[in-house]
Amino acid sequence: MKTHQDPRHLKRIQAMQDLFAWEFNPQKANEGTAGQIIQNLAQIDEEIKKAAPTWPIDKINKIDLSILRLAIFELIIVSDTPYKVTVDEAVELAKEFGTEASPGFINGALGNIISVHGLDKKTS
Repeated sequence: MKTHQDPRHLKRIQAMQDLFAWEFNPQKANEGTAGQIIQNLAQIDEEIKKAAPTWPIDKINKIDLSILRLAIFELIIVSDTPYKVTVDEAVELAKEFGTEASPGFINGALGNIISVHGLDKKTS
């Protein structure tokens, strides 16, 4: 059973926090997962634009944006984690760090991405 002390959960929290900090200090050198996400930012942000077309990137809450970027990186670029796990983790992060509306927004945007990419139809 997953706990809040699970090393993978803690890694995701750190990556989300690094991405959030990067929003305010883009000159900061990034390593690890956040650095990889930043290297793929154009592709990831394009996915966000398609998944949440009524929300321009610069209008999305910075925490929500960081969580979305991390989840999309896991879903589309790395794709070594089952999509249900990625969505569950993203929604948990949104509950823990976001606003009251964050979990629904994150879930909806990721649901669109999963549908568009047919991730729910792929078998392991």
